[in-house]
Amino acid sequence: MADVTPQLPKTPWHLWIVGVLSLLWNMGGAFDFYMSETHNAAYLKNLTPAQLDYFNHFPLWAVATWGVATWGSVLGSLALLARRRLAVGIFLTAIVAMILTTLYNYVLSDGLKVMGKGAAPLVFSAIIWVVAFLLWFYARAMRRRGVLL
Repeated sequence: MADVTPQLPKTPWHLWIVGVLSLLWNMGGAFDFYMSETHNAAYLKNLTPAQLDYFNHFPLWAVATWGVATWGSVLGSLALLARRRLAVGIFLTAIVAMILTTLYNYVLSDGLKVMGKGAAPLVFSAIIWVVAFLLWFYARAMRRRGVLL
């Protein structure tokens, strides 16, 4: 009798591209979080005193949700590269944390006013949201196709 081992689906080439690019993108967010929370003077030198004051007085819960959103996204990218279905839940958790962080930044505080006028802060925030949802949708699709184990 022959040993029948289930054949695992081959990893599609695009998973490596999406995984690596998402890891680089999300590491940028984690780097920003780290440098901001460690109050790195060289990194924060272009901020106005009002902007520095704003970042230095985030409530603990907003810092925590920002951290979960950024570092969770890095972890989601790593899980995607490791072909783990857990990537879906991790990306979703990061999105929930982003919702809470955005609530603080744009509803409960004067974040938009403090960070400056113009469309740039909103456009960049929108890009972050689009990427987060695309990664979640991609991970879900890969899980449905049996690529994530």
